[in-house]
Amino acid sequence: MYGANSAAVAEPAVLPSAKAAAEVLQEADVAILGEVHDNAAHHQKQAEILRHLAPRAVVWEMITEAQAERLSEPMMSDAEATADALDWEASGWPEFALYAPVFAAAAPARQYGALVPRSVARQALDQGIAAYFGARAAGFGLDQPLPEAEQTEREADQMANHCNAMPAEMLPVLVDFQRLRDAALAAAVDQALEETGGPVAVITGNGHARLDRGLAVYLSKARPEVRIQSLGQSEGGAISGDFDLLLDSAAAERPDPCLAFGKG
Repeated sequence: MYGANSAAVAEPAVLPSAKAAAEVLQEADVAILGEVHDNAAHHQKQAEILRHLAPRAVVWEMITEAQAERLSEPMMSDAEATADALDWEASGWPEFALYAPVFAAAAPARQYGALVPRSVARQALDQGIAAYFGARAAGFGLDQPLPEAEQTEREADQMANHCNAMPAEMLPVLVDFQRLRDAALAAAVDQALEETGGPVAVITGNGHARLDRGLAVYLSKARPEVRIQSLGQSEGGAISGDFDLLLDSAAAERPDPCLAFGKG
């Protein structure tokens, strides 16, 4: 098993199907299932993997802890009821129809939300993410700044992700925000492992699923004994970052994201 707690990450195994991925992931304590948020094929594959794995807990990037507490197994088989309970339409995430199969497949598990509410995130960034996590910060490695080369690389990636339209002074804030969300996911997984014993599945974007930067970095520091496997889902073979496993799908049709910045 490769995983974030290995000395080096091997080349990812490119697998032919969700079933093949599930057969590998069933050996993990924590299975991180990446996605491109608006790709329906990615969500169908996540749902199939969840049905095979039957994890005791599922951690969601897209919902808060309070939202997760509203969910129940009977509700999650009803897409409309689930979307209403989560106030999904106001969330800013892609339409719930994309996620409905994933929630239905996750229904037998205990649900955990890892999304940091916006007001809390602003406060955390103002005070510093290490201060926000308090005594837990060192366990996740948040008491240390990123190496200079990694900080520079991440800032460049954030600029590219925002179509080269972001003020330079905002780039460190965006990097800290990404670290905050990664660590919040790791903290939710840590809680899920403590309360259920695992295995735990995580539903999240590819950026948080990557082994070289994402939640696995922080979780492996806090729980080095835990077996972590990360699945990335590419589009037409394109994906950034390190993963244990890859599944590929065609790219979803979407408008040029740079149009929102007056570019493209």
